Parts: sequence; structure tokens; C-alpha cells
Amino acid sequence: MSDNPSDAYTVQPYRARHPTARPAWATTEDHLPGRGALPSPPGHHRDLRILRRAYRRQRRIATCAALGYFTLFLVLSALAPSFMTKPVTGGLSTGMVLGLVQLPVTWLAITLFEYTASRYVDPLARRMRQRTALLAEREPGR
Repeated sequence: MSDNPSDAYTVQPYRARHPTARPAWATTEDHLPGRGALPSPPGHHRDLRILRRAYRRQRRIATCAALGYFTLFLVLSALAPSFMTKPVTGGLSTGMVLGLVQLPVTWLAITLFEYTASRYVDPLARRMRQRTALLAEREPGR
């Protein structure tokens, strides 16, 4: 074994996103006319990757919305104390107003998370669940 760290990593072959050939698990009887094509198993299909990617994006957006605002508040408190102590209205300082706005920002992040879940992630999960049920129904031995 050499001391070269590049030896530890092998080059992965390029894999096309949409292979033109049918996968090894697909048989010719799956594609008979009139019967319809069997949906591909979720583990072997790009739907699982799409679902993971949508859920990851959903978490990142909601987390960045909530934590980004909180981090901004902390940075302003540490680096711009004169700005944070300026009075706004009614005796409240800028820092106090920004601190009170954290709760609605958190609610907004939760609402955004719920909206994106019902709009994008849940339909993908539902589609995969239906495909799995259809596969189990057509292939009871598996």
C-alpha cells in the first residue's frame, strides 16, 4: 500500500440517468400488450432518489429559514450592539423587536415545511406506495 491518498479512491464508471436497456429484473412477460407494464420496484427506480432529494430540499429550506434568522439575530447582537439598542417605537429596541419576530419566523418555517410536504413530498411517497402495492398484488410470491 502506498502513501498516496489517491489510491484509496477508485474511479466510478459513468452511469446514465435513464438507461435504455431494461433492468435485469424485468422480464418480457412484464411488457405484454393489454396487461400493461409492471411498475418498477421502488428500490430499483429513480423515484426513491427523487423522494429523498425532495425531502432533503424540504428540510434544508425550512431549517435555513428558522436557523438563518436566529443566526442573523445573534450576529447582529454580537457585532452591532448600537444598532440593536436603537429605539423603534413604544419603547422597544430593535433587538427586542427582532427577538419577538423569531416566533413568527419559526411558525413560517413550520408552515413552509408542511406546505412543501403536502405539495411535493407526499405525492411522491404516495405514488411509490401505490407502485409497491401493485407489485405485491401482481407478484404474490415475492
